[in-house]
Amino acid sequence: MVCSGALLAVSACSQGGATDPKTVRELAGSAEAGKAREQVEQEIRKTITYWDAHTALTLGLVTVDDSCVGGRAKEWFFEDGDDQYKIRCRMYVNAYFGASPHHVSETIDGILTAGDPEGSPIPFGHDFIYATKVVDYYRGTTGDPQGPGTGEPAQLFSAGTVTLDWDQVRQTGKRELIEEPPACSPSDPPVKRCLREPASTSVTNMRRKYGMVFKLTVPSRDYFTEFKDGQAVSP
Repeated sequence: MVCSGALLAVSACSQGGATDPKTVRELAGSAEAGKAREQVEQEIRKTITYWDAHTALTLGLVTVDDSCVGGRAKEWFFEDGDDQYKIRCRMYVNAYFGASPHHVSETIDGILTAGDPEGSPIPFGHDFIYATKVVDYYRGTTGDPQGPGTGEPAQLFSAGTVTLDWDQVRQTGKRELIEEPPACSPSDPPVKRCLREPASTSVTNMRRKYGMVFKLTVPSRDYFTEFKDGQAVSP
């Protein structure tokens, strides 16, 4: 569409245009966005605290990456929906835990025990057959959980909830290890936040202290969206 000076055309271009940075900042700093941001972060941190308190894992590092982006101008080709909203705010949170490499079977089995009760925020229980095979693998009572020749496991996955990864400790040769989180990009609240808590901790230091590292990845959360028609969505 080519916008002319006609009022109708100007209105149409305004409705279909990209959100300007000033508006993004205003909406990101609104009371509704702030309340949603705080609520979602508290929920995620509560889950992380539960893992720390009810398993043999020791929490060492939490990373929070939180950003709000404006919607794009009308997409005429390759539509992905980014032209439907004024603003979308999303949060990514990861937690890193230390554990002993000499008691991996007990550590993972303890996680399953903590996940057994109904309502537990830990989505892995003893009804997760693959997870019990991972425990048996580390106990030395069975072979590779994914089949002969697949090697040491390094992940438990639950769609839509969390993913748990850990350092390989039995693999011969090159091992899969938890990587350092990316460095924080400059924060610019309320549009962008980047936290590494505590900032002085690294995955390498945790591995040196505990022997191995587990990483809990929480799926990204879209916690505040305002569409171009004025509808807002938050928890």
